[in-house]
Amino acid sequence: ATAASAGPDRSGAQRGQSLVEFALVMMPLFIILLGIIQFGFIFNAYVTITNASREGARLGTVYVFEPGMSKSQNDLARNNKIKTAVLGSMNLLTKTAPNFATSTTWTQSGTTFTNGDLIVEYSNPAAVPETDTRVGQQITVRALYHQDLIIPLVAQLLPRDANGRLGLTSETTMVVN
Repeated sequence: ATAASAGPDRSGAQRGQSLVEFALVMMPLFIILLGIIQFGFIFNAYVTITNASREGARLGTVYVFEPGMSKSQNDLARNNKIKTAVLGSMNLLTKTAPNFATSTTWTQSGTTFTNGDLIVEYSNPAAVPETDTRVGQQITVRALYHQDLIIPLVAQLLPRDANGRLGLTSETTMVVN
C-alpha cells in the first residue's frame, strides 16, 4: 500500500468546507457592496440638489427688475424663474412628489416664499437700503429632496422621514445684483 492510499479521501470534505467559508465571507461583502451602491445614489442626489439650489440662487440674483410691475409681482416672477432653474438643474432626479413637491402657487410669510420643498427667502443686511429692486439684498434658496432608499438593510441604518425617505437639504445664499 502506498502513502497516498493509506488514509480516507478528504477532497470532498475540503470542497464542502470551502463552500461554507465562501458563504460566510460573501454575505458581509455583499452587504458592503449594497451599502456602497446606496451611498452612491445618495451622494449623486445630494450633489445634484446642491447644484440645483445654487443655479436657482444664481438666476435669482441676476433677475432683471421689471419697472412696470410692482415689487410683489417682480418677487413672484423672480421666484418662478428660480423654481424653473431648480427643476431644470435636477437632471435625472425625480421632480415630482413625493421626492420633490412644488406647486403653481407660492405661500408668503414676510420675506419668505414657500413652494412645497422649495423655499426662497430675501434678507436685507443692515447697511443695504430697502428698495423694490432688492439690489444688495441676500437671496437664499433652500431645496429639500426626499431620496428613496432602495437597499432595505442599509435603509434601517439611516434617518428617514415618515415615508421612509432620506431628506437631503441644500441651501445657497447669494447677493442680488
